[in-house]
Formats: sequence, structure tokens, C-alpha cells
Amino acid sequence: MPNGRTRRGPSSGELTYGPAGATRPAEELWPVGITGLRPYARTVVIGRGDTDWHAVADAVLRWGVKRRSGFTVTGRDGAGGRVVEGAEYRITAAFGPFAVREPVRVVAVVDTPDRCGFAYGTLPGHPVSGEEAFVVHRSPDGTVALTIRSLTRAAPHGPWRLVFPVLLVAQRFFRRRYLRALLPARRAGVR
Repeated sequence: MPNGRTRRGPSSGELTYGPAGATRPAEELWPVGITGLRPYARTVVIGRGDTDWHAVADAVLRWGVKRRSGFTVTGRDGAGGRVVEGAEYRITAAFGPFAVREPVRVVAVVDTPDRCGFAYGTLPGHPVSGEEAFVVHRSPDGTVALTIRSLTRAAPHGPWRLVFPVLLVAQRFFRRRYLRALLPARRAGVR
């Protein structure tokens, strides 16, 4: 796997939180120790065996969780469809005639035979401040699971800060979608 640490064009600015990589997607255990950010972690079983593993490992590294949850993801300055550490993207959620654009930077990528995923951090202009990770992993018995981790707080500046409580409600809604996004179609309707 290329390390992908080369920037693609000019940066959108510094991350709106720190330290980058705090969701630790490469690690099985997550010792949350950052104060001032709301931690969230949840793991769900999404499949079993090599076929499921290969399908979801590829999907997660191509923004499958976000895209299958109703977002569009656009790379900045030549960033492709597959996540690359250091690359910047714009995630867009459309609600009728309105669209919310979220500038982010991929801050960590893991791609091993049994663990694949990434974390992205928020850039200025994002409605919240923090980091989110999507990781799929498989156990020795062939069980395939998705883990979502996030650290969130109100954006440091701007109008989004005023509606942070509403954003927390939206975040809970989308997390439910994320947890079902990589399920096979026959199981995606399961709550």
C-alpha cells in the first residue's frame, strides 16, 4: 500500500481538532483519552467469510459507508475514489434544495489482510469539529464486522456552532444508516 502522505494541491487549512488519528483505526482497542470531544464507538457484525470480507473491505476504502448512507464524496485536487492518507475530500448531504458541504482530510488509513478502514478529520467550514473512522475487520472464525468511532464537538467558529444540538440529532440518524450501509441487501432493512 502506498503511504499516500503527499498532499494533493493546496490544503483547505488546519484540522479543527487535534491530535489527528485519535480514533486509531489500525488498533483493535480504542483508549479514548481526549477531553472536550464526545466519543462514540459501535461495532456490528455485517457478514461472514471471504466473499463478504473482500466486498466490504473494498467498499469501506472507497467511501462506501458514506456513499451508501446518502452522501456524495468528491476528491479535491485529484484525490481519487479510494481513500489516501493526506487527501482532502468534500462530503455533501443534500436535503431537497439544500446541501451541507463538509470539508475533510483523511488522517489515517489501515489496509491489512484482516483490518481495513480509515479516519477523516474535519477542516474549517465543516458543521462539527472532530474525527470519524470506519473500519471493517474479520476474526479468525470468519466473522466480518464494521466499527465506527468518532470524536465530536461543536465547530470552533461560524453559524454551525449555534445549531450544534440539532447536528447531534442528525448525527444519530446517520450513524444508524452507517451501521447498515455495508450489510448485504437482504439484511440491510434489519434494525
